[in-house]
Amino acid sequence: MVRECMAEFLGTFVLLLFGCSAAAQVKTSRDTKGQFLSVNMAFSVGVMSAMYLTKGISGAHLNPAVTMSFCVLGRVPWGRLVPYSLSQLLGAYMASGLVYLVYYDAIMEFSGGVLTVYGQNETASIFATYPSEYITLGRSFLDQVVGTSMLMLCILALDEKRNTPAPSELIPPIVAVIVLGISMSMSANCGAAINPARDLGPRLFTLTAGWGTEVFTCYNYWFWVPLVAPPIGGVLGSLMYLVFIDWHLPEPDPPESLSTLSTIKVFSTIWLKMMAIQ
Repeated sequence: MVRECMAEFLGTFVLLLFGCSAAAQVKTSRDTKGQFLSVNMAFSVGVMSAMYLTKGISGAHLNPAVTMSFCVLGRVPWGRLVPYSLSQLLGAYMASGLVYLVYYDAIMEFSGGVLTVYGQNETASIFATYPSEYITLGRSFLDQVVGTSMLMLCILALDEKRNTPAPSELIPPIVAVIVLGISMSMSANCGAAINPARDLGPRLFTLTAGWGTEVFTCYNYWFWVPLVAPPIGGVLGSLMYLVFIDWHLPEPDPPESLSTLSTIKVFSTIWLKMMAIQ
């Protein structure tokens, strides 16, 4: 369990380091050194890199919603849910701290030394996700449920041996493209967190680094939405896969028994010898 948790910590650390660094670069340069696509692509590269690092050790969950979905499906023991989730949360927190250190001067210059959640010079969104002003709590909850359900629905299809499975070594870049697709199509409302650790870890860091309690109280205490909605969305996406795909796939043909193969081999040998005599 320890090595799996270490892998989840490092994987989530790498994921957030790529993504939040890109967000810091874009924000503090006022879009002169990157734009919306830059952040989304950086998070996707982070996903791919983290998966290559950790897939063979922990399964590369990198997301409590993914871990919970696999627990519900019976693919991962429930005893791993809390240790994995805490490791992911800690990795996200530590990555946020490193991004803050790397971009400290840029953040201070951009914000005028005032760390805020609101306004043109806010910098909290470098780390955690925040909703657009027009969206309601209910609609933002739906937004996160839909995004995470699509993530799990597609992930489950990649390793399905009875359908069209992806080669194991290609799963990380394919998942990265899936994440890119979700972030490019479902991030206008709330930033497409689709990952409780990705949001809560950086949010906790900003709380302790000087942004204050507003990171939790702002937008009508919106912080709980990316914490609660993604696990629900992940489970719903898993159930969708079971109901619409998994239960309807044919069972694989059973392997031929050793005795059958031996019989075929004997008759083949006799036939070849008879043909040689003729």
